[in-house]
This record gives sequence, C-alpha cells and structure tokens, in this order.
Amino acid sequence: MIKSSASLTRSGPHPAHLWIFSSLGKKTIVAVTGILLVLFVLGHLLGNLTVFIGPEALNAYAEKLHSLGPILWVIRLGLLAVVGLHIFFTMLLWKENQKARPKKYIASNPIGTTIFARTMRLSGLIVLAFVVFHLAHFTVRVVDPSYVTMTTTLDGRQVHDVYSMLVKGFSSVPIVIIYVVGLFLLTSHLSHGLSSLFQTLGITNLRIRKNYELAGRLVAWLLFAGYTSIPLSILLSGLAKGAAQ
Repeated sequence: MIKSSASLTRSGPHPAHLWIFSSLGKKTIVAVTGILLVLFVLGHLLGNLTVFIGPEALNAYAEKLHSLGPILWVIRLGLLAVVGLHIFFTMLLWKENQKARPKKYIASNPIGTTIFARTMRLSGLIVLAFVVFHLAHFTVRVVDPSYVTMTTTLDGRQVHDVYSMLVKGFSSVPIVIIYVVGLFLLTSHLSHGLSSLFQTLGITNLRIRKNYELAGRLVAWLLFAGYTSIPLSILLSGLAKGAAQ
C-alpha cells in the first residue's frame, strides 16, 4: 500500500530537524551564533568606551539602554539563547569529532595546533563563568550592593551613576585581575574561534587561510586591548578623577 505524502511527513522526522542535527547544520549554527556573539562583544565595547569621554557620556549611554525597558530584557534573553545554542552545538560537534577518530579531518591542514585550540572547551566554560560573574557584578549588582544606591543627575533627571559604579568596581586590584584574566581567556577563545570560522563553514582554501587566521587573531586581540583599557585605566591612571564621590 502506498502511503500519502502527509503520512510520510507524520511518520518520519521533519526535514528541518534532520538539517539542524546534520554535521553541516551543527557547523552552521556554531558559526552563525559565533558571529552574533562577536558582533555583540564589539557593540558592547564601543558603548563602554564612552567612559573615556566622561561621566555624562557613559551615563547617557547606559540610560538609553535602560530606557528600552522590556525590549532590553528580550535582547538579553535572546543573547542567552544564542550562548546556549553555541555551547550546545559546539559540544555536539566535539562528540561527533571524537567518534570520527582516527579518521582525518576534512581539511588536509586543519587549524587547531595551538594550546588555545586544544583547550577551547575548557576555556569556553571558564569564559561562561566569567560572564556570569560580570552579570552579577555590574548588571544584577550583588557583588557590591552599594552599586544600587549610586545615582546622579542627567538632563534634570535622576539616573543610575554607571560611571561611579565602574570607578569603584575597578579600583579593586582583585576585581581587575579577575577581569583581565577572564578577558584574556575570552580573547584566546575568540582568537581560535574567529580563525577557524571559515573552516567550520567549509571554506578551507589554503591561499586565503593565513589571511583569515591573521584577521581573526587581530580582531580578537584588539577587543582585548579595548576591554582591558577600561579597568586598567581606572586602576592605574586616575580615570576616577571625574567620578562623583
């Protein structure tokens, strides 16, 4: 008896399900979520760098974000979902590669010979712990409850004084060490991740590989320089002078 197409659809897995959990599907999801996370990290840095313009600029930037209200939480939850998908499908790919051994990788000369490449999963978990600490520190503000009461006046309105919060937070040597180490591990993770992005998507042309490897590392370490410039400037060079005490 010949089954109808509707019966076949009901009895078998959905095509989208098959694609998502195929090798190509998993690689594509890892690559796309990785790109989204890098774009967020870049945008977040550009906003944070307004600290060098002064208290009013940083507080205005923070207040603009807070004015989004529920939309901001939708964005945060969306980013959380992207992180979850990135980790989940990365682990699936790792398990797939483990099962495929000792078969050779599809590329004849794969990226992955540095210590950062060999510790991607471990560094990724440590970076996740660092991100959780960062959220607890400056977003939920449970590391130092005094952050909650810090306010200032902006355009005649009372707003949260993010500038003074950053200054107080990064005036602590242990906190700055945590951030520098966490950002170093994040950069190491990004350095290999960005370099291997094209290989993940199946682009393995040897003529351009060195170029995108170099570009990936350059972007990652520029992000490191930008992010660490904030806590180090506050701790070492007196950026705190403009803060409300």
